[in-house]
Amino acid sequence: MTAVSEADAVSFVDARPRLLRIARRVLINPADADDVVQDAWVRWHETDRGQVRDPAAFLTTATTRLALNVRQSARVRRESPVGTWTVDPVDLDANPSGAAEQVDGVGRALGMLLERLSATERAVYVLREAFDYPHRRIAEVLELSEANVRQIVTRARRRLSEPPRWALDATAHQDLLDAFLAAAQTGELTALEQVLADAIEPARLSLAA
Repeated sequence: MTAVSEADAVSFVDARPRLLRIARRVLINPADADDVVQDAWVRWHETDRGQVRDPAAFLTTATTRLALNVRQSARVRRESPVGTWTVDPVDLDANPSGAAEQVDGVGRALGMLLERLSATERAVYVLREAFDYPHRRIAEVLELSEANVRQIVTRARRRLSEPPRWALDATAHQDLLDAFLAAAQTGELTALEQVLADAIEPARLSLAA
């Protein structure tokens, strides 16, 4: 564990209100959300911060993963609404068997998205629900209107409780899984944004033809 510099402490303090919003949206109990943010501070303290290019993105990802882990507990699952998408946090530095189980859990969750959501719905949903992108930022990344993004999030949440609409595309699944894991591990989301946006492009070209 390395000492936290003043700049690193300021990065966390600046991000803390947003981290609390993320945790409180994922979790029912505010006390659990507060604990998650405290755990994120511990994670930040233990991280080699010299390797983190975007502290805000790293802290957002860490908090999301920690909150989802809490929600996966038996007590929280009993309180949570049916049909909510959840993924286990992924620690690729964990023991091989544990890491494999975590990756498998994320793979199943992403597979569910691929079977039920269109490319646009999937992109909006992942950026909003897994990484807490503001609606305006999603609109910029995906070249949509902010109002459209809000409608798509609502529609995607509804469709996740419905039966699958498509067979799972193995190549698309692997591409999305690789990008998602890299983003969750490093906090660098550019590659994930590109994978999600690229999946939308064929549909846009079809509409323009």
